[in-house]
Amino acid sequence: MMDVPSRSQSQAPCQSWTDRNGWSAAAASPPGRPCDPLPGFQHLSLASPSDQRPFYDHLQASTHDFQSGLTTCPPRDYTNHNMLCVDDAHQSVQRILPGPHVSSTSPPLSHGTNAPLHSLPQPCNFQHMSLYSSQAACPPLQPLNAHQVLLNGPRSQHQNHLPVSPPLSGYYANQCPQSMPPPSFEGEKVESPIRYTFNHTSPTSPVQQHQQQQPQWTLPPQSRGTGNEFVPSAAAQNRDIAPQSPNSESRYGLDPELLPSAVKVMSDDRAAWEDKVFVSEPFSRLPPLATTSCVIEDRGNASPSAIRFTSYSVPCEAQSVLLSHLPLGALVTPLVKQNPGEKPIPLRKEAETVSGCGQCGASMCPAMSWQDCGQRFYCPFCGKLGEVSWQHYQPTKGVDGLRVDKDKRPELSLGSYEILNSQKGEPAALLLAIDVSASALRGGHLEFVTKQIHTLLTSLNREDGDSLSDVRVGLITYDTRIHLFDLSPDLSRPHMLVITETEDLQLPVREGLLVSLKDCISSIDSVLQLVPQFSPECGGSDGVPMELPVKAGLAVLQGLSCPGKLLIFHTAPLVETGHANSSSGFFGTNKTKSIFQPSEVAVSLAKECVLQGCGVHLFVLSQHDVGGAWPGHIPYLTGGALHTYSHLQGELDRERFSSDLKKAVETDAGYKAELRIFVSKDLRVSGCYGLFVPGPSPGHVTLATLDRWTTLAVELAHNRALDETRGVAIQVVLSYSVQSGDRRTRVHTLTLRCSRQLQDTFRHYQAQTLLAFYCKKMYCSVLERPLQELREELQTEVTEALASYRKHCCSASVSAGQLVLPQHLRSLPVYVNSLRKSEVLLPGLRSSIHHRLQQRCQVLSMDTCSTAAHFYPLLLPLPLSVDGSHPPNPEEALRCSAANLEPRGLYLIHAPLTLLLWVGTQVPACTLVELFNSSSFSCLPSGETKLPVLETPLSIHVRSLVNTLNSQTPCSRKLWVVKQGDTCEEALQRHLVEDKSPNGGASYADFLYHLHINSVRLLQ
Repeated sequence: MMDVPSRSQSQAPCQSWTDRNGWSAAAASPPGRPCDPLPGFQHLSLASPSDQRPFYDHLQASTHDFQSGLTTCPPRDYTNHNMLCVDDAHQSVQRILPGPHVSSTSPPLSHGTNAPLHSLPQPCNFQHMSLYSSQAACPPLQPLNAHQVLLNGPRSQHQNHLPVSPPLSGYYANQCPQSMPPPSFEGEKVESPIRYTFNHTSPTSPVQQHQQQQPQWTLPPQSRGTGNEFVPSAAAQNRDIAPQSPNSESRYGLDPELLPSAVKVMSDDRAAWEDKVFVSEPFSRLPPLATTSCVIEDRGNASPSAIRFTSYSVPCEAQSVLLSHLPLGALVTPLVKQNPGEKPIPLRKEAETVSGCGQCGASMCPAMSWQDCGQRFYCPFCGKLGEVSWQHYQPTKGVDGLRVDKDKRPELSLGSYEILNSQKGEPAALLLAIDVSASALRGGHLEFVTKQIHTLLTSLNREDGDSLSDVRVGLITYDTRIHLFDLSPDLSRPHMLVITETEDLQLPVREGLLVSLKDCISSIDSVLQLVPQFSPECGGSDGVPMELPVKAGLAVLQGLSCPGKLLIFHTAPLVETGHANSSSGFFGTNKTKSIFQPSEVAVSLAKECVLQGCGVHLFVLSQHDVGGAWPGHIPYLTGGALHTYSHLQGELDRERFSSDLKKAVETDAGYKAELRIFVSKDLRVSGCYGLFVPGPSPGHVTLATLDRWTTLAVELAHNRALDETRGVAIQVVLSYSVQSGDRRTRVHTLTLRCSRQLQDTFRHYQAQTLLAFYCKKMYCSVLERPLQELREELQTEVTEALASYRKHCCSASVSAGQLVLPQHLRSLPVYVNSLRKSEVLLPGLRSSIHHRLQQRCQVLSMDTCSTAAHFYPLLLPLPLSVDGSHPPNPEEALRCSAANLEPRGLYLIHAPLTLLLWVGTQVPACTLVELFNSSSFSCLPSGETKLPVLETPLSIHVRSLVNTLNSQTPCSRKLWVVKQGDTCEEALQRHLVEDKSPNGGASYADFLYHLHINSVRLLQ
């Protein structure tokens, strides 16, 4: 396709996906002058919805005034364009008129042979269109000729960098108000489809090109309605027009700045919900985006932070889902943390709560309707009637049949509530396992690790009233043997028990292995002081099986029948006892799946941890080339994490280790969790995607531990047609244990409307939700399917969805030159392209196997907001000088493209896993002194670094912004300083997702071009 595979990918002896679809990344043009047959998609045109057909009928009628003619293709140099822009919200039309050289005739496009679906025609001769733009009306483009598209023909050197020219003239003219309905800003927004019209004029001479570089923006003498004149300032007239960077250019002449912007979509959504409250009630409207911080008021529907549906207007029939080619499902975050200003989730005792359905097991919720004066209730999840116990009976009132005590019971009035179960289990424990092999003792970092552990435990013991102050703690050391420590307070000093038979672990004692922190803090301190002084094992091998410390910690928890967290501090090279995953192989074949698949031993051990509620956090203190023995499968499958460091010798690694250790211990978690998903009786759960050990039923998931970020994607399917009057209900019931051992049940319920109109379904999709759903589904599918096939499937689904929307939801006035997108899916192409070219699905030459494995697991564990930020990072411009009253605003982000990086600027790139600070070569010396305490650009640090602590306003505000952004991520991040022109810039290029990526991924403009072309081909 557009993605150029790396050398490691090109070894696959299978036919490329691009060849199978009729267009290749290396297609050759016919002999003769190379040229681009399709005009660039340079300007955007927002068109009106189908209910505004009279305006477009007028435009369509005007096309009869044009005469046809053919022109020969001259050398490619496109710098002049037309634009027709219809904005429904402002009821205005924007036209940018061509220069005087534009022909007054429009050549017809000959009808070619039908092209295959999802393909582009082979290279051939073509003709250009010269469009005439009248002041009365501008006609839409004619359908594209099947023979006029050449994707990747050979190009001359001068074609690689196209000049950027401003429009010659433009004005805004208000249209007749009777043909445009007034915009709606209250309640559910009635958006129109967004249409981007791609027009192109005939090439111009070099003299004309030079003339076009000077802004000549004038208002035409004849205009209808009121007009807004654009007069550039003197600075704008004299400034040089900087060319785009090669990576941000489109090979088809598209201007990326005029394409749909994800940054603008997020900014508009934040502005729309600023200082407002979203009321979440049954059959509610579309919620704010996941990246928008907004107060949620629960009035019978769960917060979108807990359950976010892919479409808030569910199709009544399965055929409508097939026609839309978009997934039907939900994103579930059961332990989501409430936003500031929101009411906490109410906690009810089990005896005081009205019991739910005894047939299917669903909990009581507002979606259940009452009958027989409150004696029975109808369950929407199984369609049966349930009896109410006499202890909880209350009569109903009104025509709606609501119980009189509805407002007093959270289970009857709120979408989210929690039940405190009568049964109580064992409190969760904290188990520490430290590697004392010969490699660890030679490393010299055990003293630092033990000091950090002691500092953390001491701080926990001093916090009175904290749930962790009474946590039970255990200590294990290991090499090729297991060393257990009896920490009983009755002993004068701790006793060490050595277990040499590690195949079948048998605990010699149980008492004293887990002791309350306040009773054993002195004993742990004495052991931690002796750990760095241990003698290496005589004759012991350097390698340690990665399952050994997990088995030891699991045996302790099983012996005492309690859940907990197992923190492993490992140094020695890891040896996998099961089959080793090969680090070589062809990325485009079925052999790829072996890279991501865990060994059978790891899966078996992870299942035991899930049953016991043991979450594993692995700290690898010294990185080794261990081939396919990646140690992260067990930690991530149990709700833990993998943290890697380079010998902990540098100050930055040590600070990151301290932060990761503190987050791993202090983060609130749920243990021994069971997640059950209930949906309306006419639907079923067909799939569940996330980081967990799969079970027999996708609607019943067991988890060892989970935290506030743990998010699962649930896919739904129709059993039969839905009842439009009843709507659709989905309920998520999470049963889990807290740190103290209390067993709780958290219930989230969401009720949505149904519709038989396909347009309603499209209008209620959100791009960020689809991105998170696609990400979790695709990243889980890499275990079994080739990456090439997944990338192909992802693009095919989006292409067919755009074609379906174009066919079923748009008026007949849409021309082939218009890219039509639903209002809330404008940013979907850039998100999908970023997902397709991520290192997990499209590895590059320098892609590490272990890095890809860890990134896959880290992204799978993210919530919707973090996923959107990962695939479209925030590019934040930093001020060169800071006034005390104007700190940097993290919401003023730029598009992720190298074209927005100016040599005189400072930019912060914020993603959940990365934080980069880009410094231009022309940044003033005074700014460098304020931020880095250095006036020379060449003397600035490069790579992983730490900003110096200075008392200058700029330094204070930038460090404050960095700390604020770090507090929003689940893991600690490295701060990388990237200087312009430095070798570290490749790390930055991977995050500029609108540009062509270093691993060969297509730019956003080229990907959108192909989406449009293929969606048009589907309808021909």
